[in-house]
Amino acid sequence: MTVSLTYITSAFILGLSGLIPGPLLTLVISETLKHGTKEGIKVAVSPLITDLPIIVMTILVMSRIANIDYLLGMIAFGGSIFLIYLAFESISFKGITQDAVDHVSVIKKGIIANFLNPSPYVFWFTIGAPTILKAYHEGFIYAVLFLIVFYSVLIGSKVVIAVITGKSRHILSSRFYLYLIRFLGIVLFLFAIYFIKSGISYLYFSSHT
Repeated sequence: MTVSLTYITSAFILGLSGLIPGPLLTLVISETLKHGTKEGIKVAVSPLITDLPIIVMTILVMSRIANIDYLLGMIAFGGSIFLIYLAFESISFKGITQDAVDHVSVIKKGIIANFLNPSPYVFWFTIGAPTILKAYHEGFIYAVLFLIVFYSVLIGSKVVIAVITGKSRHILSSRFYLYLIRFLGIVLFLFAIYFIKSGISYLYFSSHT
């Protein structure tokens, strides 16, 4: 297997993590159901805005901060607060209000959800940044290739989910649709609890290292 094929394969497999249930994917689905496919896609592409500073930060932090667990713990707590807000918004949802869609707000939701989600930080600290650095040492083109394939698959998978959800949205009965949105709110709340537990775990490890 050539070097380029190795990084392409790695990026493709890692990019498929976009299909794993998580707060951002849940938000993609809920915003698509509430406001349409276009708004769901806006949330799906939010990593293009958030991940660049995360990547840069992880590389800098890895070389400067000894206690990474404390930072991840605080990020997790911040994320849990925002997820509780999103959960409450979905649980209290009463129906479609197409004329009142705040397009800028939808984009902000995706950006905030991704920034306060510890998963991208964990990924770049443990897998992403080391892989890019290794690829860069073997050739700048390999690092670029890895990033292109990774984000094409990561974002593309969420866009596909948004499109599928958007098409099925029109055949859902209003009652089922309403309950589905509220169910997604409960899922977001469960993720908030998970984030709180993750934050506690990170701070625990931080205090014992």
